[in-house]
Amino acid sequence: MKSFFKIFFASLLALFIFTLIGVIILIAIAAGASRHEKPYVGEKGLLVLDLGVAYREQAKDNTLNNLFGGDASDNVPGLYDIVRMLHYAKYDTAIKGLLIKPGQNPNGFATSEELRLAVLDFKLSKKFVYAYGEYFSQKDYYVASAADKIYCNPNGGVDWGGFSVKLSFFKGLLDKLEIEPEVFYAGKFKSATEPFRVTQMTDANRLQTTVWLGDLYSDFLQKTAEARNIDTAKLHQWANEGTIQNANDALTHHLFDGLKYDDEIKDLLLKQTGKKGHEVNFVPLGKYADAVDFSTSGDREIAVVYAQGDIVGGKSSSGNEEKNIASEDFVKLIRKLRFDDNVKAIVFRVNSPGGSSLASDEIWREISLAKKEKPVVVSMGDYAASGGYYISCSGDSIFADRGTITGSIGVFSILPNLQGFFKNKLGVTFDGVKTAPYADMGSSDRPLTDVEKHFLQTDVNTIYNQFLSRVASGRKKDTAYVDSIAQGRVWTGQRAIGIGLVDRTGTLQDAIACAARMAKLNAYKTGEYPERSFSLKGLLQGSFGSGMKADAVRESIGEKQYQMLLQTKKLQQMFGVTQTRLPFDFDVR
Repeated sequence: MKSFFKIFFASLLALFIFTLIGVIILIAIAAGASRHEKPYVGEKGLLVLDLGVAYREQAKDNTLNNLFGGDASDNVPGLYDIVRMLHYAKYDTAIKGLLIKPGQNPNGFATSEELRLAVLDFKLSKKFVYAYGEYFSQKDYYVASAADKIYCNPNGGVDWGGFSVKLSFFKGLLDKLEIEPEVFYAGKFKSATEPFRVTQMTDANRLQTTVWLGDLYSDFLQKTAEARNIDTAKLHQWANEGTIQNANDALTHHLFDGLKYDDEIKDLLLKQTGKKGHEVNFVPLGKYADAVDFSTSGDREIAVVYAQGDIVGGKSSSGNEEKNIASEDFVKLIRKLRFDDNVKAIVFRVNSPGGSSLASDEIWREISLAKKEKPVVVSMGDYAASGGYYISCSGDSIFADRGTITGSIGVFSILPNLQGFFKNKLGVTFDGVKTAPYADMGSSDRPLTDVEKHFLQTDVNTIYNQFLSRVASGRKKDTAYVDSIAQGRVWTGQRAIGIGLVDRTGTLQDAIACAARMAKLNAYKTGEYPERSFSLKGLLQGSFGSGMKADAVRESIGEKQYQMLLQTKKLQQMFGVTQTRLPFDFDVR
């Protein structure tokens, strides 16, 4: 009995403490909402674009961080927020210039492209733009090349070795474990199943990867050549010959404008901003986002719907750092916008490598219905491939960045046969009864029969043909033609225009302007969806849940290993569900 009361009162105390914390948080939120003061950026400010930050499509919610003593500088704006901020800063007299800080840029090529274009737009103000850091990765340099001057620490440098892609293959491991993946796919370029069925890239995959990687590299060289007034052939030659090995090499070959220590660059920045004293007024983007109002105004709205992450069925879980595109949530959201008379157009911003084929079709259906009521313009981010293209193909107009990875129109399914692993490695066997020959079809404890394999391949082929018909209808192309450019092949945004999968290159802002023209709007406001939730549960999970756990894991094992962990997790999710997914999570060096 004593044990019972001990447990009872401990549980009661825990419940009381949790409730008290919840009440305190709610009071703080209410107080913060009523007394929130915009931070003061000061005079002669220098806006800072930190390329070491991963910028998502939507801003990360830092409500609790702000309310409990956190610095507004720690807030992470969304990509479109940054674009609008830099445009706003052109006319802000408190901002005298922009500093670009390299940091092993974790963002994709399309995101980096939109950042670079925003920097170029800011430069039209005639305010200075400098880049400075200890080391520039190639993606850092891609954005930094838009600056007026590029400076580096004397002991730093720049990566100038060309682009490369490394893919992981697990067939050898599975063979050792006597695990047999039973693979079904449609499309000779649909290489998402390659890690499980071969030990190196197939010829088809090597061909498509060589082409799209070459496109990205050519764009990188071209932009650098234009910015630094250096011939692309020379830039390519330096990479091939390993000419650029340190900061002095980069300076000699005019990739840098000077080598300076931290104190020297700060003296230069003080002079450029005209600020007296010893401290430069650095203004981080997070702080600037809270300090200024760069939103649009008007009675009529263009809804910007962000679809970022893997496409999954059902609902998404709040507080999940790596957000998914959950079909039930997005169908409900798009349907709501479809019937909202104040919403005159929808811009669907897609940044997804794909996922569940069924979930993709459900979202495609709702987009197609919305298109009948009001203009729907698609804007593609880093990825809009496979399922990501599936949900995009019915848009009235499709915009992509040059570095967008798109296409990958193909389907696959994988079922693991673990019979050998269980029996020979673990000593486990299975037996049972069934009322029909296929009642246990798909069980991992036995191989599929030839008839069952036929069923599954037929299902994959059926979904692939449906995918082709969706694309053919949306793009007004012949199905046979779509099949010729599909087959699971990956394309860059620039190349996708020539084959008709994309209408034009352009940023999210370009897509919004197009939607305004289609809806005949001279004045409008933009609404951003999904709307961020400020529920207690969401705030607690977002601040103390999976996001914090992910940060802890990332910090302890390193960014590269963390990305490999995420990739392994995604590979596990491929089993058992018919997928329209990009072949790999590409890690371009």
